[in-house]
Amino acid sequence: MLSELSIKNYALIDALEVQFASGFTSITGETGAGKSILLGGLALVLGKRVDFSNINDPNQKCIIEASFNIENFNLKPFFEEQDLDFERLTILRREILPSGKSRAFINDSPVNLAVLAALGGQLIDIHSQQQTQELTNDDFQFQIIDALAKNSAAIETYQQLLKSYKTSQKQLSDLIAAKEQAEKEQDYQSFLLNELTQAKLQDIHLETLELEYNTLNNVESIQTELALANQIINTEDLGVASNLISLKQVFHKLSGIASVYSPLSERIDSVAIELDDIFSEIESEQSKLEVNPKRLQEIDSTLQTVHNLFSKHTVNSVADLIKIENQLATQLDTLASLEDTIAEKENSLESIIKELDKHAAIIHKQRVQVLPDLTKQLEAILSDLGMPNARFKMLLNPSETFLYNGKDHLEFLFTANKGASFLPLKKAASGGELSRIMLAIKSVLSKYQQLPSIMFDEIDTGVSGEIAHKMGDIMNQMSASMQVFSITHLPQIAAKGQSHFKVFKQDIKNATVTSLKKLSQEERIDEIAQMLGGKKLSASAIAHANQLLN
Repeated sequence: MLSELSIKNYALIDALEVQFASGFTSITGETGAGKSILLGGLALVLGKRVDFSNINDPNQKCIIEASFNIENFNLKPFFEEQDLDFERLTILRREILPSGKSRAFINDSPVNLAVLAALGGQLIDIHSQQQTQELTNDDFQFQIIDALAKNSAAIETYQQLLKSYKTSQKQLSDLIAAKEQAEKEQDYQSFLLNELTQAKLQDIHLETLELEYNTLNNVESIQTELALANQIINTEDLGVASNLISLKQVFHKLSGIASVYSPLSERIDSVAIELDDIFSEIESEQSKLEVNPKRLQEIDSTLQTVHNLFSKHTVNSVADLIKIENQLATQLDTLASLEDTIAEKENSLESIIKELDKHAAIIHKQRVQVLPDLTKQLEAILSDLGMPNARFKMLLNPSETFLYNGKDHLEFLFTANKGASFLPLKKAASGGELSRIMLAIKSVLSKYQQLPSIMFDEIDTGVSGEIAHKMGDIMNQMSASMQVFSITHLPQIAAKGQSHFKVFKQDIKNATVTSLKKLSQEERIDEIAQMLGGKKLSASAIAHANQLLN
């Protein structure tokens, strides 16, 4: 419950500090006295965006602080999740600095505006005339039904499954797109892979092939040159071998005469041995040489294929071609694995769909069960509020798709008069009727939702007399289980409050300021009498005020 509110430097409020009690509190004041300013300040500390035109003195800090007793409202999980200190008396503070910056605090710990708003939304429900239009919104209508149906846990599980469903759907869509793209490229990739595979790249040693190609392509020239070399070495009397024999004999004689010539003789012997070996190798090479046009053509074809592949794939080595071949094989294997992955994802999605349908059915069943009771309660309250012929018809129609809160489309139909057709609320109810319907709904919800405080901002617009009495009674009944505020212009409702505050303006030092005062019993009599008969208090108005208060 809201136990204390402090506002400094906001609109016409210079400094305001007020304590509130539990139960039903009424707030009154003349039109223009500043009731909306009070609400605006409270909204700021609950996380609303700042309108800097409402800062009274732009050179001073605006501070709004609200204290809430939250001991019995199961809010510890929120504080743990946000890593905040949980205090029985929790303080929300909002500061707007002259620089234009805004700061927010929960129990003196700085928080962002989203966290402040998230907690504020669980502490107090401020209901204004504009919010009555929420009644015509499907989301709000579902909130009413689901509160009575105790569907929060089922919907939370359903929404987690729905998140998984959408994620899996996206993944499956991406996989199918990848498969379609792979299939488009499959023929060309298969052609490229086949071309590389047929080239038998692993068996190709490019340097060896090029050497063999050059040899076969020049075999006749090589044979001629080798024959000439043979002739130079071995021609009788004139060949290198014959002359070397004569040279050996000369140095053998010289080494016999003087040992100084022995090393030269040995070196000439070595040359003779080397020359003999060279001659043998030349003969061996001559024997190997043969003209082979078929082999030459094979090598030429292989080299041409390899160089064409170099050009096509913009590489310059067989190793690079082998790498591309392996990549293409992997890509084509991936297509096959994509089909398996898609099948697995489809099976997973099917399982999620079954679970979603199961929980959607639970949500639907629990909604259907509470509709008669909700209809009965609302119609009974509205009958007390001067709408004896009000009737509701709530229809849950199955959806083919998964919606954010189940698989139901809701028709929330209403008629206020006998014999009239059922129509959607926004077409069937006037503004005054919507206010009474909203009060009836809030009254019913208060039995099922644990909310510390609720504030009605002139929800009684368009009603008077006995209906106003009934509205006050309903608010009083609600205050047995929660703190209720009513900003009202009706004396019948103001008199029902266990506490009564008045918003008023006064001129102080050439400035108009808005203040809030808790009224004593005597002051309440005067305030209600003025609401009944104007500023000039008559005996009958005072008597009527006393009667209302008693």
